[in-house]
Amino acid sequence: MRDFSLIANPRRACGSTHITNRCEAHGSTHITNPCEAHGFTLIEILVVVVILAVLAGTLTLAVGGVGGTRQLGREAAQMQALIGYACEQAELTGREIGLSLNAGGYRFSRLDRNDWLPFSVDELRPRDWLKGTDAVLLRDDRRVAIATDFPEKPQLVCFSSGELTPFRLELGLADLAQRLRLDGKPDGSVELAAVDTHAQ
Repeated sequence: MRDFSLIANPRRACGSTHITNRCEAHGSTHITNPCEAHGFTLIEILVVVVILAVLAGTLTLAVGGVGGTRQLGREAAQMQALIGYACEQAELTGREIGLSLNAGGYRFSRLDRNDWLPFSVDELRPRDWLKGTDAVLLRDDRRVAIATDFPEKPQLVCFSSGELTPFRLELGLADLAQRLRLDGKPDGSVELAAVDTHAQ
């Protein structure tokens, strides 16, 4: 014997069945069954994945740019303070203190007779550049080579008289349009300024 209960009570078969009104134009009845599951197609999923990847990449670049600018600013400000401190120490101790730069970083050294002895501890210890830093050193408007190794004699000197070798040092990162410039003055002061490479 057939079971007509499903016909009499369609809710038992699946939740509910919605029967729409008869379409006057075609004289047909459209039945929508919510039991039929409709998932996302593969193309729709791929489109969403691509959009998310683009947004994630854009966010990473934005955050990286901001972080790089802040890190470079801290490095330049630290170097400015250290040069000022070195010049003060040179004047107080009556001994010249030099600053040497290479491709990996910079270090301070003191003049002992005819030898330059690098500081190894305390504030004037050697420092590494921020990864990817491009350093350009100028003296008397002429570019000074920055090699892989430290030179025998420092490129810049804080004299015991309180004077400093005049210089200009530009620091930048490859992915940043802005560079930072340190200008050393003969009186021992060091000025820090930002330079927009797009404006040049």
